[in-house]
Amino acid sequence: MSTLAAAVAAGHEGNLARALTVLEKGGVDAIALRRTLLEHTGRAMVVGVTGPPGAGKSSLIGALIGALRNEGKRVAVLAVDPSSPLSGGAVLGDRTRMGEHTLDPGVFIRSVSSRGQSGGLSRAVPALIDALDAAGWDVVLLETVGSGQSDVDIAEYADVAVLVSVPGLGDDVQAIKAGMLEVADILVVNKSDLPGAARTARQLEQMLSLRSSDSVHPPVIRTSVPDASGIDSLVSELGRTARAGGRLRRLRKEIVREAESAFALRLSKDLVDRACRSVLDEGREISVVALELAAR
Repeated sequence: MSTLAAAVAAGHEGNLARALTVLEKGGVDAIALRRTLLEHTGRAMVVGVTGPPGAGKSSLIGALIGALRNEGKRVAVLAVDPSSPLSGGAVLGDRTRMGEHTLDPGVFIRSVSSRGQSGGLSRAVPALIDALDAAGWDVVLLETVGSGQSDVDIAEYADVAVLVSVPGLGDDVQAIKAGMLEVADILVVNKSDLPGAARTARQLEQMLSLRSSDSVHPPVIRTSVPDASGIDSLVSELGRTARAGGRLRRLRKEIVREAESAFALRLSKDLVDRACRSVLDEGREISVVALELAAR
């Protein structure tokens, strides 16, 4: 795995794709590879984008790619899709909505299956982010499945969490719940060329009262992909928020999460060992009784 990690860090895209596959599958090789890759991480800005279906997240990400590329940034995208009930693979394949960037060598797009994981993401996402970071990508754009309600995991994995809403879905903020509002760093009203955009923005600003009094209230930005309005403002806010401590917050949460996972794994192994010993002891007793009955 050290050879593969070195190739990833050297920027070989074919080896990056192979490494992402290893990490997504999990197992011993994935653990060894991630440990080696961690030596090369710490440079990328990770931007999480979530929101209800129909909010135009993929189209907005496509516009962000263009703006970031104009700044000379190399951009990678992890688009987490619902899983196929048959193959377990990604269903939607968001790269189809970012097709104009697929031939750009400064853009890397990968669809990832959620594999039934709640929280809008996949268990492999932290490791995949590390691989893209180690490979030298300046910005990693992370798109969730898009429930808009339980996608709070995005705040743990991203330096900046962007919540996308849109006018015209009946109740304008019907899919925005308190949990997501509390963790979002930037609120976006996309498709702002549609009627009701100003009303949706006002509603979101009013809902910010749900956040604790000592928390920083996020900006509300109106965007429209067809005419690129608001995109430059969003890019500026991404940089400002990341510099304000988003990356440090993500690192702290990742350290805590990894410590909790290691503790839980150790605890689960101890419990399994005890359960196995108990079953074996019980099995021996059952065997003795069975032999006695057979002898009779």
